Amino acid sequence: MQDLLEKIKLCSICKDHLPHGPKPVVSAHPSAKIVIIGQAPGTKVHVSGIPWDDASGKQLRKWLGVTDEEFYDETKFAIVPMGFCYPGKGKSGDLPPRPECAPQWHQKLLDFMPNIELVILIGMYSQKYYLKRKAKKTLTETVANYQDYLPIYFPLPHPSPRNRFWLARNPWFEKEVLPELKQKVKFLFP
Repeated sequence: MQDLLEKIKLCSICKDHLPHGPKPVVSAHPSAKIVIIGQAPGTKVHVSGIPWDDASGKQLRKWLGVTDEEFYDETKFAIVPMGFCYPGKGKSGDLPPRPECAPQWHQKLLDFMPNIELVILIGMYSQKYYLKRKAKKTLTETVANYQDYLPIYFPLPHPSPRNRFWLARNPWFEKEVLPELKQKVKFLFP
């Protein structure tokens, strides 16, 4: 797996589309039991090189009910975004993850992680890619029907502070979904 991670770190297949150049951010280990598949690194993560090293990451760790140390333990959590590099700024936030990464690298990484028991799909890009036709029409519907995708997949909205309005409009998420997510994580890492 180390050779594969080194290849990914040197990847430049979409360099012509990246305003800040390639700097893949990924974390994986053969012992990992949970893989988190988000969108793509933001500007802060692009600079630090540490996955989820921003306000969204703090919120995600709260949702999971884990400490920073637990979250960054590669033997527990693999962090494999849909796009490994910062895609650049769009009109209303970051651009979508580059489409080259997932087909190029995801299955190769997952093949090295036979102990994965839970795949957390954050945002619509990962949900559409992994759930395919089983994804509902909207992210809200997919997340509301999270039990349809268990025991393997657990769809979530993005934990960005920008999603505070979504969270306010969907109080069932914090009341019903997050307790089950925390329980599943706790079961895998008592």
